[in-house]
Amino acid sequence: MANKTLFQTLATLLAGPKADAVNAAGGKAYALTARQALAQYAATGCLNHTFYADAETQLTTVLELCTQVEPAFVAKTAISCRDRAHMKDMPALMLAYLAARHGELFTQAFARVIDNGRMLRTFVQILRSGATGRKSLGTAPKRLVQRWLAARSEDDLFAMSIGNDPSLADIVKMVHPKPASPVRAAFYGWLLGKKHDAAQLPESVRAFEAWKLDRSLPLPDVPFQMLTALALDDGQWARIAETCSWQTLRMNLNTFARHGVFARPGMAEAVARRLRDEVAIRRSRVFPYQLMAAWASIGDTVPAEVREALQDAMQVALHNVPEISGRIVICPDVSGSMRSAVTGSRTGATSAVSCLDVAALVASAFLARNRSAEVLAFSDTIVPCRLNPRDAVLTNAAKLAALPSGGTNCSAPLAEINRREAAVDLVILVSDNESWIDARRGQATAVMQEWAALTKRCPRAKLVCLDLQPNATTQAPERADVLNIGGFSDAVFDLIARFAADSLSPQHWVDEIEAVAI
Repeated sequence: MANKTLFQTLATLLAGPKADAVNAAGGKAYALTARQALAQYAATGCLNHTFYADAETQLTTVLELCTQVEPAFVAKTAISCRDRAHMKDMPALMLAYLAARHGELFTQAFARVIDNGRMLRTFVQILRSGATGRKSLGTAPKRLVQRWLAARSEDDLFAMSIGNDPSLADIVKMVHPKPASPVRAAFYGWLLGKKHDAAQLPESVRAFEAWKLDRSLPLPDVPFQMLTALALDDGQWARIAETCSWQTLRMNLNTFARHGVFARPGMAEAVARRLRDEVAIRRSRVFPYQLMAAWASIGDTVPAEVREALQDAMQVALHNVPEISGRIVICPDVSGSMRSAVTGSRTGATSAVSCLDVAALVASAFLARNRSAEVLAFSDTIVPCRLNPRDAVLTNAAKLAALPSGGTNCSAPLAEINRREAAVDLVILVSDNESWIDARRGQATAVMQEWAALTKRCPRAKLVCLDLQPNATTQAPERADVLNIGGFSDAVFDLIARFAADSLSPQHWVDEIEAVAI
């Protein structure tokens, strides 16, 4: 009789390597390397509570990972996740880590990570919290902040003066920058509430102070929040809607409706034109999921043409969703854990957009550009859903987001493909990667067992695992036919297309970070 143990071992080897980790849900998984895990956290982590991990656990994990990789890789990761993934908290955290330990790398990375006032405030807040090992700025950080402030104009600093904990004024008090001109001296005096020469103030500040004294004057060109903190009439609100930034417009449609902006002749059309402006959309670096949040949250008082303009803006924001040759299956996870906020939860700052919303958006966007693609939603098992590729992306995303939930079984869509004996070229799993329903005998995860069966029929097939949450494990280890991606920016579409076309290494996150020059 044949040796069952021997043949079971051979079958296991064909199915993939032995799972060497347990994920947060208790299922089999593969541990990412320290570099891979840091890249994953950098692209997805927001230091908020997620379904499986609290903010403190994320913080501890990221700092531990920083100690396990070369300091230069930490610096490159901070630059990459700010420049390419447009993250905020994670690059500031890694920069603060470097400030406490690696002064030269910190100096080299500082200006490339701190690219606006919000990032500066976030960095100072993290550094002074003591989370990275120190509670004061210290000589080198103070010097860099002083240089950073000196390199900005008074108008730029005025626009950055919105925000607290710390405020720009708090930071100026900490670093004591030396004014290089009478104008800068007057501006710092105004900012700190100290005695100053008002005649030397920048024109923008003088206009704001004059308007506060006489509201009949034209609205000054100042940050939106400075004006809305004061009483305004509907005409002034309309003027703000015409001149505010594209992101401010997108985020405040309900506010404008509440203050009568759309009741004014021509304003609905004017706002819709601004929302459709392709140049402004790309310049704003808006995430597609942010447009989904705006579209989902606007009330009935916002006119239909404005809602339609958001759908048009979504199409622009998804301009780099590729057409991919071959047979494609997109598999959005609709399980219960996917109902959590994609950026985690924090009192007063929880996104209305869930991981499920983003998974649905990714699936719908691919379907819109690849109309022969199939969408297989899953939780415990396959969840039936019929989508029309001709429908708007947001319409199909809403259908997927409304599906019933259950546990997480990442192997379910692969098992369904195998059950049909279907031929495929590319499978895209969009999930939080916490599979636990599909525990099986054998050393490999169920995903890898099903993938082994699929590739036996379709040897050129490729698998993409798009993970929307910060994790240190995966269901499928990276190899020539398996790609793991972390994050939810629109850059993931290009990465998937490049992988499908054999022009991207499975180690792309690490490779791209290593390519950053410092």
